[in-house]
Amino acid sequence: MKQDIAAFLDYLATSRHSSQNTISAYQNDLNQLAEFISQEKSRGVRASEEQLLRAYLAHLKGKGYSPATSARKLASARSFFKYLVDTGRLKENPIRNVISPPINKKAPRVLTQDEYARLVAVPRSIDTPEARRDVVMLELLYATGLRASEVVALEVNDIDFQRCILRCHHRDSTRDIRLTADVARLVRDYIENGRLDLLYNDTETALFLNRRGHRLTRQGFWQIVKNYANKAGLGNRVTPHTLRHSFAVRKLQTGTDLKSLQQTLGHAYISSTRVYRQPVSSAK
Repeated sequence: MKQDIAAFLDYLATSRHSSQNTISAYQNDLNQLAEFISQEKSRGVRASEEQLLRAYLAHLKGKGYSPATSARKLASARSFFKYLVDTGRLKENPIRNVISPPINKKAPRVLTQDEYARLVAVPRSIDTPEARRDVVMLELLYATGLRASEVVALEVNDIDFQRCILRCHHRDSTRDIRLTADVARLVRDYIENGRLDLLYNDTETALFLNRRGHRLTRQGFWQIVKNYANKAGLGNRVTPHTLRHSFAVRKLQTGTDLKSLQQTLGHAYISSTRVYRQPVSSAK
C-alpha cells in the first residue's frame, strides 16, 4: 500500500499540480489508514478491504475524531482508491459503498463592510503605537484572509513591496498572496514608522511586535480583536477568524472562483472552501 500511496502523491504533484499543503494532508491521512490496515492484518483479522474501511471509520470515532475530520479522512481515501481504479492498479473500488458520517456544518459568521468599518474605527481613534499596529493587522487580515497564526508569524522581509506580494508560511507550506497598493503602502508605512516605536532590539525580525518589542502572540491578537469588537458594539463573538470568513465570502461574492479562493486561503481540501457558499450569518 505504501508504494501505491507514493504513486498517488506523485500524481497529485505532477499531474494535478496540487500544493505541498494539499499533498502533505493526503499523505498524513493515507499513512494513517495504511497503518490501521497493517495493524489489523498483523493481528490476524480476515476481512475484505471494504470491511476494513468500515472498521477504520469506527476506529476514528473511537479515537475521538469529529465527524467532519473523519469525513475528510474518508474523502482522502476515496480520491486514493479512485486513482488506483483509474490507473488499473485495482479492479474494484472498496470504498464505493462506505458512507461518510453526517456533518452539520455551521454557516460562517461574517462582518458586513459597515461592521468592519466600526471595528477598525476603534483603534484608529487611539493614538498609541499598539493601536497603530492593530489598524495595520486588521486591514491586512481583512484584505488577505490570513489565519491569525499566519499574521503573527509574518517577518518584515515577507513583504515584497515592489511586486505587492506577501509570502505566507503555514506549517510546511508557503504561498504568495497579492496585496492591493493601498494595503502595501499601509504596511510599508508601519514598518518605516509605527513598528520602530515598538522595536527595542534591532535583531528582531517579526513584523508585528508587542509592547515589549517581542513577536505578538496568536492569543494576544485574538484578545485584541475581541476587545475592539466589544468596544465597537459587535459583541464578544468576533475573532480574527471572523475576518478570515468575511474575506472569503466577499471574494466569492465578487466573482472569485472556488479553486483560486482555496489557494489564497491555504486550504488543503476544497471541501473546506465550499462552506463559504452557504448562507452566512451575522457576527452578532
